Formats: sequence, structure tokens, C-alpha cells
Amino acid sequence: MRRIKVAVGGFAVAVMLGAMLPASGALAARHKVDCAKVMDEVNAGKKVKEVAADLHISRSSVRRCIKKSKTEAGSMASPAAESSPKAPAPAESPAAH
Repeated sequence: MRRIKVAVGGFAVAVMLGAMLPASGALAARHKVDCAKVMDEVNAGKKVKEVAADLHISRSSVRRCIKKSKTEAGSMASPAAESSPKAPAPAESPAAH
């Protein structure tokens, strides 16, 4: 009976320690994708499947880098358009009244 209690207690401690460790964060840190390399390959004319195979990453990671690149390019264009001076509206001639 004593052996069972010790085994159950040891198992409970192991489960509690395992629950406290952040497993998903550790895995994500090892698999960072270099989107600059991905975009170099895509801009060279390679297809998503080819880039994924060459860089040993998933196709979804390639598509995520492409989407990220497009949103960054879109956000860069917006402030420039807003900061450009607008041409003044043409003044009406008094004869038009």
C-alpha cells in the first residue's frame, strides 16, 4: 500500500511541474522564420511550395510572410499620401455668379 502512495505522489508532482512549464513558447522560439529570406525567394519568382521546400518551412509560414509584407507595404504608403500637400482648390471667377 505504501508503494502505491509513493507512486501516486510522485506522479502528481510530475504532473504539476509539467503543467507549469510553458511548452508552446519554447517551441515557437526555436522556429522563427526569416521573412526577408522568404520574400527574396518569392520576389525571385519562386512559388510558395518551392520556397517552403528550399527553406525547410511550412507553406503557411511562406504565405504569412507574404501577407505581412503586403500589410507593411500598405502601411508605408498611407502616411506618405497623407503628408503630401494638397493643391488648393481653384478660385471661382466673379463672372460665374
